[in-house]
Amino acid sequence: MTEQTANEELLSQIERVERLKEEQKGIGEDISDILKEMKARGYDMLAVREMLRLRKMDSDKRRDFQNAVEVYGTQLGLL
Repeated sequence: MTEQTANEELLSQIERVERLKEEQKGIGEDISDILKEMKARGYDMLAVREMLRLRKMDSDKRRDFQNAVEVYGTQLGLL
């Protein structure tokens, strides 16, 4: 690989990362707008964020977590 080819490849990769970061910024803004709209409509945002977090979890891990929350909640007199 020549030095010029290496430089072009490096520049290409850097530009790809920059484009993706810009897309990521736009997606983050879109998500923020949706969450603001949900808040304005009266949704409990703590619950919404928890649902988003739980939905990302593997079902076995989520079940284990929910069981632990139930056990701890019972022990603390919360449930």
